[in-house]
Amino acid sequence: MGSTVKARIVKMGNSKGVRIPKTILEQLGLGAEVELSVREDQWVIRPSRKPRKDWEEQFEQMAKRGDDLLLDEQAVSTTNWDADEWEWK
Repeated sequence: MGSTVKARIVKMGNSKGVRIPKTILEQLGLGAEVELSVREDQWVIRPSRKPRKDWEEQFEQMAKRGDDLLLDEQAVSTTNWDADEWEWK
């Protein structure tokens, strides 16, 4: 664990904020957007995550391995609703 740095809470418009030293920003890889949460009595700041980051690359790798095939070629239905009651308009 790193050393502790003290900071002041300062007024920023109608809000208040904490200035984060450049060295800490660089050490944590924080960019323009962060996620904030509270755990017990701690304020947690972490880099914003993009849930679908690198999906395109992952799909390409799956296709190369042949691992992108559908598991069910035909949808399984337990009723006759699709065949008997559905009407296309």
